[in-house]
Amino acid sequence: MRTETTMGIHPQPELRGHALIVTVSSDDGRPVLDRRAYESLARTFHEAADDDDVRVVVLRGLAGCFCLGGDFSEFLDATKHQRLIAAVTDLFRMLATFPKPILACVDGDAVGVGCTILFHCDMVIASGKSTFRVPFVDFGLVPDAATSILAPQKLGYAGAFRFFCLGDTLGAEDARALGLVAEIVAEGSVEEAALARARQLAKKPVAALLQTRGLLKGDTGVLCDRIDREISLFQQALQDDTTLRRLQRIARLAA
Repeated sequence: MRTETTMGIHPQPELRGHALIVTVSSDDGRPVLDRRAYESLARTFHEAADDDDVRVVVLRGLAGCFCLGGDFSEFLDATKHQRLIAAVTDLFRMLATFPKPILACVDGDAVGVGCTILFHCDMVIASGKSTFRVPFVDFGLVPDAATSILAPQKLGYAGAFRFFCLGDTLGAEDARALGLVAEIVAEGSVEEAALARARQLAKKPVAALLQTRGLLKGDTGVLCDRIDREISLFQQALQDDTTLRRLQRIARLAA
């Protein structure tokens, strides 16, 4: 399913109270993540980690869509792989080790990396029309962002296998039943609901909140090691002729 979005300029991070609102999109306003978007997001998270004014980060997408995944043109251009892999690794490691709560408001489609990024969020708030899909296996690729660990933890093994290996699309209710989505709210009120939760968290005693979250998250070094393993397998897949032909065919169909 293709989501209609308006091309425009990528909104800059916006601090409202102690909640930093970050938009998941390319710099030119497409609902995808390219190298520059990964670098921008990683830089934003690095700065937010050290900024005492930021107590919670809220991720949002563009109007009618959260994120449709990575930029296929970069997958197909081997000259871009090295810088792309470095940018992706930096962002995923930052997400895995980020010390503050991350919330996401999803109102539309979350596909590929646009979905796996949600597994690093402490709460995902979605509208009823939202959908979630990770078609990596269909593309000849493997999961990313340490979701080979996080997905079984959150969804259970059977749910994670169905989601990643079958490539099933989850509606909002199914995603909530499995544990990916925390709350479903009315269309058009998702960001407002996420900000309300962010304000609740921002009022908590900071040290106690961060320490409790850290205890719940556990050893993030394990996640970073898995990110490196996944990225290595992903990079190998991008060097496989059969995978490249499959990606080229999918890119033509999506054009």
